[in-house]
Amino acid sequence: MNTNKIKHIGVFTSGGDSPGMNSALYAIAKTAEATGIKVSGFRKGYEGLIDGDLVQFKSHELQKLTQKGGTILKTARSKRFLELEGRKKALQTLNANKIDALIAIGGDGTFKGLLAFSEICDIPFVGIPGTIDNDISGTDYTLGFDSAVNTAIENIDKIRDTAESHNRVFIVEVMGRDSGYIGIHSGLMVGADAILIPESDTDFINLLDKVKNYDSEDAFLVVVSEGDEIGAELVSSKIKEVNPNVDLRITKLGHVQRGGNPSALDRMLGIRLGVEAVKSLLQSKKNVMVGILNNQLHLTPFNEVVKQHQVNKELHELLELFGT
Repeated sequence: MNTNKIKHIGVFTSGGDSPGMNSALYAIAKTAEATGIKVSGFRKGYEGLIDGDLVQFKSHELQKLTQKGGTILKTARSKRFLELEGRKKALQTLNANKIDALIAIGGDGTFKGLLAFSEICDIPFVGIPGTIDNDISGTDYTLGFDSAVNTAIENIDKIRDTAESHNRVFIVEVMGRDSGYIGIHSGLMVGADAILIPESDTDFINLLDKVKNYDSEDAFLVVVSEGDEIGAELVSSKIKEVNPNVDLRITKLGHVQRGGNPSALDRMLGIRLGVEAVKSLLQSKKNVMVGILNNQLHLTPFNEVVKQHQVNKELHELLELFGT
């Protein structure tokens, strides 16, 4: 598509919400307005595409919302879009509203959806990685990851206070789905005694070796990623088997990690990715995600994006060093 044919861009947020999404929406609207392009937002992700739930965007209205967590466009997971009939209805919505290009902010499920949509729709799609899990290839950090880690750290620091007061073992479960990034980042930065992530085969063995002789007035903190195959409850029972004398508690941080004001890093990341998404469309790019690699903007095709972002060698070495 020639750039002069893009007159109207649609944008939506999909999947789990993440801090920084509103910054990206503001940047998209600001950049589009500067180039004379109309922007409309679809509410509730793919559901909004199917139902034609459309709102008009003005950058001055979004400017004051960059500090707000979540997404003002709402978000949802859509079973209907998984079916061809649902995608056909979404295409009808785009045609009826004369949408020339589409920007989606979400995780791997969002990009898988766009790949399927591209089979019946030839307008250009550009994606922005918005997920706290940091589990997407093509970017060092996803939008919301830094904020989620900061939230986890703040809460685990508070848990340490009470753990120290009672000489307790605390197991803290953090989010991340099948990715250990939140677990390893938050665990290292709170000085956890053990960190269990899905990508490691030795972390649980190291934990049991350490805790079996635990008899101290210091707290003993275990950070567990929700996607770890062991799980917080099984970790608890195994610790009790090797050291039945410990006073043990489990805390699951849950969705508190998705909420709250975005960090400075996520606000800036949202702005950078939002601006680049519009620029990429004007450069005739399509079916690509805008990410950050080595602090440089980078475009990655959707079919490569859906491969899970693996924990790198350096982080594995840090896990081995601090987890033993």
